[in-house]
Amino acid sequence: RSLKKRAGSRPVPAKRSVSKQYSKSDDIPCDICNENKIKAVKSCLVCQASYCETHLMPHLRDSVMTKHRLTDPATFSTRHLCRNHNKPLEMFCKKDQTPICSKCTETDHKHHEVIPMEKESRRIKMDMKKIQADVQQMILFRVKKSEEIKKSKELDRMSKERQIQTSVQLVTMAISTIERNQAVLVEGIEAKNEAAERRAEELLEELETEICELQRRRSELDFLENIRDPLHLLQSFSSLSAPVSSRDWSEISVDQDFCTKTMRESFSKLLEICREFEQNLCAEVHSFIHSSLVDVTLDPKTASGWLVLSSDGKKVSVSSQNRRPSLLNDPHSFDSCVAVLGKQSFTSGKRFWEVKVGDKTDWDLGVARESINRKGSITVRPDNGYWAICRRNGESLRACAGPSVTLNLYTSPQRVGILLDYEERSVTFYNTEAKTHIYTYEECAFTEPLYPYFNPCLHDNGKNTAPLVICPVETKAN
Repeated sequence: RSLKKRAGSRPVPAKRSVSKQYSKSDDIPCDICNENKIKAVKSCLVCQASYCETHLMPHLRDSVMTKHRLTDPATFSTRHLCRNHNKPLEMFCKKDQTPICSKCTETDHKHHEVIPMEKESRRIKMDMKKIQADVQQMILFRVKKSEEIKKSKELDRMSKERQIQTSVQLVTMAISTIERNQAVLVEGIEAKNEAAERRAEELLEELETEICELQRRRSELDFLENIRDPLHLLQSFSSLSAPVSSRDWSEISVDQDFCTKTMRESFSKLLEICREFEQNLCAEVHSFIHSSLVDVTLDPKTASGWLVLSSDGKKVSVSSQNRRPSLLNDPHSFDSCVAVLGKQSFTSGKRFWEVKVGDKTDWDLGVARESINRKGSITVRPDNGYWAICRRNGESLRACAGPSVTLNLYTSPQRVGILLDYEERSVTFYNTEAKTHIYTYEECAFTEPLYPYFNPCLHDNGKNTAPLVICPVETKAN
């Protein structure tokens, strides 16, 4: 009886021991870790292995491996046994993506495709290698992109410091020049005022002298008027009737506008200084743009079937023939809209390119998102993924801002420069020949790659037939 009692009590501590053992996941290491074994967080009933958080990731991402049954590593000691038949799990059902025993192949999985567990395990390991290679490529790409952004950030910082330094120098020089010009202006006004005062004093003195002489002669004439002796009258009058030696005072005047003239001359000099300042500033802007130049070429895959592209990918015009049927169903190309994108895409940094529009009466230029709609009717505006300016019917330029903004410019540009600043989320257009600003889009929603956008527009009764021409980098640099 004593032996039976002890025998009946044996399973109790054994169960407690098992429960205590598997309640700690720390006791079960990752089967994939080579050197430093990290504790497992999950175990796979299909792969027959336990994984740490890092090595578990393929089971959470891969479309096939996500179907595998995961369990707590603490209960994984019974992973080799079928729950239904208590037999070893040696086979794998491809239909249900689960491990099974030999008994299962005769019952629930009788008509399913079944393969040995080891074979499926080898396949999974091969898939894991591919996934690992893909993950490694993603890591390398992101590291490279991170380095590009860091480099761009550093270049932007250096460019900012250089621009600030140059701006301070230019403004300081301009202020100093204006102050010197002001001193010269004041000195000139005072000098001319002193000269005018001396001139006025001399004229007044001369006038006083002549007035005295004329008053003396008038007194003598008054005296002679009362003389009765004819001989004395005749003898005295001959000397008094002679013309008075004097200048023609009707031609004499004092210049009261000398200050205005001096100020006008001074401001003319000031305008010259401002023009020089503008030239220096333009030189700095050109230096900044030169560092952002990019060689843009047209992408024939995106071109509308109505367009003709040059062999070097630098010119685009509308064909007078029918459109190419081979491009009608190409998902990358425009169909109704006679547009084309550049080959180059931009996701960071500053990029500048220049396009010759010449005397074309109609055209669009700008940038576009990668995901833009390229089929059917297209409205070019920012909420549709376009940041562009256009010209229609030879009239004023417009910014396609939705609603459009008329740009009142002194002259229509022959060449248009486009400056894309991805980090600043801006697109700026310049008249590169006149070196003037046209329009800037700010606070743009840049969330994906951007491409240069071109639209030469349809012919207008024989007009607007000239192509849009991308200026080569060498030409722009020169």
